[in-house]
Amino acid sequence: MTYVYSVISRRSGGLSIGINLNPNNACNWRCIYCQVPGLTRGAAPAIDPAQLGDELRGLLDDALHGDFYERHQLPAEQRVIRDIAIAGNGEPTTSPLFDAAIAVIGQVVAEYDLFNRIKLVLISNGSQMQKPEVQRGLSHWAELGGVVWFKLDSATSEGISRINNVNLSMDQVWRNLTHCARLCPTWLQTCVVEFDGQPPSEAEQLAYLAFLTRLREEDVPVEGVLLYGLDRPSSQPEASRLRALPAIWLADFGKRIEALGLSVRAHG
Repeated sequence: MTYVYSVISRRSGGLSIGINLNPNNACNWRCIYCQVPGLTRGAAPAIDPAQLGDELRGLLDDALHGDFYERHQLPAEQRVIRDIAIAGNGEPTTSPLFDAAIAVIGQVVAEYDLFNRIKLVLISNGSQMQKPEVQRGLSHWAELGGVVWFKLDSATSEGISRINNVNLSMDQVWRNLTHCARLCPTWLQTCVVEFDGQPPSEAEQLAYLAFLTRLREEDVPVEGVLLYGLDRPSSQPEASRLRALPAIWLADFGKRIEALGLSVRAHG
């Protein structure tokens, strides 16, 4: 299929249905830990909403009424649809038909009576949140019960340049995050890695914690932080310079975040 794929998620304990609006492997960022092979700089292409709907129906039929679980020999506890996640091989909100894709997903979820039975997740770097067409899609996503996982790997411009390979001021990040959080329930998604043998510096950690403190002080309605380590090998040129951080490092940093009054879900 072009737009729809399946993942058995060890974290959620079941089937995650992915929506890929970037089948051209193009993204406006290039994160050093990205696992997409052949990643190129660019935006998502125009999609075929009807094909997206047909592919999603086909996978749902297979999982709900077919022999999907038997073919893949899944244990009983994993034979459940946990979520539909707009993720894929690039930044989905660069799609010129992003709001149309949201509408199609909502229509199909309604057809299969899955509202309040599965989670709806949009994974985004947040770079397009100022655009009216994206905001329309976000508002609709919120109406469907969806949430956003908003990428924030660093709270300094230097860190963002090093990790995400984009030039972005923290003022821009703040504006985009504020737009997003006020339109749709939003979690911060932060990937931390060891780079050239070193974890994020204390200065980077303090800048991140200060950014979270400001969110609390200014009542930006962020749900919490999803703290991730390096899970799969990177396909980027920096791959050999990256290592997963020890679980104790993630746990300790998570405690510093929790001390600010925010929920944390840490995944090594």
